Amino acid sequence: MNDLSMKRSEFLSSAGIAALGLLGAKAVSAQTPAPSNTSAPLAPFKMYVGHQHDHSSGTLTLLSALGVKNICSGLPARRMGEEWSVDGLGRLRKHVESFGITLDAVPLPMSSSPVAQAEYPEIFLDKSTARDKAIDEICQMIRNAGKAGIPLLKYNFTYLGVVRTGKAYGRGGAQDPNFIYSRAKPHPAMTQAGDMSAEENWARIEYFLSRVIPVATECKVKLALHPNDPGLPQDRPYQGIYAVLSSVEGLKRFVNTSPSPYHGLNFCQGTICEMLKNPNQEIGDIIRYFGSLGKIFNVHFRNIKGGFLNFQECFPDEGDVDMVAALRVYREIGYSGMIMPDHVPSIESDTQRARAFSFCFGYIQALLQVIKQDV
Repeated sequence: MNDLSMKRSEFLSSAGIAALGLLGAKAVSAQTPAPSNTSAPLAPFKMYVGHQHDHSSGTLTLLSALGVKNICSGLPARRMGEEWSVDGLGRLRKHVESFGITLDAVPLPMSSSPVAQAEYPEIFLDKSTARDKAIDEICQMIRNAGKAGIPLLKYNFTYLGVVRTGKAYGRGGAQDPNFIYSRAKPHPAMTQAGDMSAEENWARIEYFLSRVIPVATECKVKLALHPNDPGLPQDRPYQGIYAVLSSVEGLKRFVNTSPSPYHGLNFCQGTICEMLKNPNQEIGDIIRYFGSLGKIFNVHFRNIKGGFLNFQECFPDEGDVDMVAALRVYREIGYSGMIMPDHVPSIESDTQRARAFSFCFGYIQALLQVIKQDV
C-alpha cells in the first residue's frame, strides 16, 4: 500500500469496506462450526491482525482508525546505510509507535523481486568476497535490529521473483493475478543465474544460513523466510532454476537446516496453497507440521481458487480454502503473532488498494473475534 493522502469521503469508504469484511466473516463463521468441547484445551489467544508494505503517516493513520495495531514496515533502504543503523531503526520504530502501533517486523533488503532487481544480487550470484561482504552487511542489519528492539526480520531467497501468467476477472470485475503452468514459459534459462541445479541452489541457501542464523540467534532476532511463489515442479527447472523453496518438502528441509528458534518462516498460506493439489484438504496438516516445530513466525492470510499449477488469487472469503478452519488450526498450534493480508485484487476505483486492504482487515478482525470465543 502506498502513501494514503485520503480525502474524508475516501477514508469513510475504506472504513465502510472494513465493516463489510466484518459482516462477511461473521456470516461465514455461522457455516463453520466451532470445535467440540471434548478436544484438548486451546492455547492462550495471541493472534492479531497485522499489516505490511508501508509505514507512511497516511497509512498509519488509516491503520490506527481500523484497529490494526501491529505492522511489518516497508523497506528502510535497499542497501546498508543510515536507515539501517541502530539510530535509524530506532527512529523508524518510534515513528510507528507514535500512531499507537507496534513495529513487529521489518523486511530485510532481500525482496521477492527477480534476481535482476535484487537489492543484494551478490548473495545469489557470487561466490567470492563480494558475497561475503554482502552477507556481512545483512548480519550487521540483524545486530542493529536487535539493538533497536525489532524482534523479527523477514526476507526472500528467490531468483525468479513472483511468477504469474496473467490476470483473471474476479468478483465484481476485480482483477486477480493467476498462474496457469500450461501457459507459462518455463524454458529457456532467463535469469542472470543461468542454469542452476537443485544441489547448487541448496548450497547457496545453506551457505547464507550458516552465516546469518548464528548472528540472529545471538541477537534474539527471528528471521522469517517467505516461500518461493508460486509452487513449481521439483523434477524440472523453471527458466533454468530448480526452485527448491517452491514445494512443501523443500520448506521442510529449509526449516530443519537449523534447530535455532530464530530460524523459521514468513508462512504465506496463499503461496503454500499454490503448492497443493487440494489446498482446502491439505493446508491444515501443513500448518500443524510447521507450527509443531515453532517455525511459523508470521502469517500471510491469503486464499486462492484452484491449486498446484493452476490458480487464481482472490479475496479471502471467495477462495477454495475454509479460512475459519485454517485460523482455528493456527490457534490449535499456539501460534502467536500477526495474521495479515498479503496480495489483494485490483479494483478499478481503488487505485491505491486501500479499500481492498480495508475489507481484508475487517474480515480478519471478525474471524479473530469468532475464534477467540472458542473454548
